[in-house]
Amino acid sequence: MNSLVEENYLKALYTLANANGEVNVNDLSIHLSIKKPTVTSMMKKLAAKSLVHYESYKPLRLTEDGKREAALILRKHRLTEMFLVEKMGFGWEEVHEIAEQVEHVKAPKFFEKMDELLNYPSFDPHGSPIPNSNGEIKEEKYLHLSDCATGDTVKVKAVAHSSNEFLTFLNRREIKLGLEIYIESIESFDASMRVKVNDEIQSLSHTVCERLLVEKVS
Repeated sequence: MNSLVEENYLKALYTLANANGEVNVNDLSIHLSIKKPTVTSMMKKLAAKSLVHYESYKPLRLTEDGKREAALILRKHRLTEMFLVEKMGFGWEEVHEIAEQVEHVKAPKFFEKMDELLNYPSFDPHGSPIPNSNGEIKEEKYLHLSDCATGDTVKVKAVAHSSNEFLTFLNRREIKLGLEIYIESIESFDASMRVKVNDEIQSLSHTVCERLLVEKVS
């Protein structure tokens, strides 16, 4: 059984992994706000448990067992977020910190029941896929709104960043999952967009557009 700290490392490795499944020690150190020698020490410990591939001065990679363990932590986190929103009435901007604590509960039946009560959701409140009970995850390929063109109509499917500040901003703009957005124009200077949302024209910065994940409707 892994400790809370070990689980946080596994989840960080999983979420930071590039297309080759690799993570730089320095990036992991910055992400966790932990000094590199401490990170290295933990990597050796996880390698001894066959959860991480570790070699000095080389990128880190999770083993297959490590990937499964990390995905199951994410599963508990995302199920908890969905339960808080759907069954308890929390806003999508309120649930991350609570889920950070609940994800470390060692009670598989608890999360199985949560999944059942939610009718086995595929995505969390932010549009991120929920791994199944075997740690398998189906990643969806969405576009960033910033990659779309004038005249496109798109539907918001997920957010690339789910910080409290960003989600609160979206609440004020009445932007949520499932919303259709029509791109009126794109500013050549800073790539900001004028969009039609709920029959109103809004201006969205390039930063906001990069963080909204969408699929084209037309």
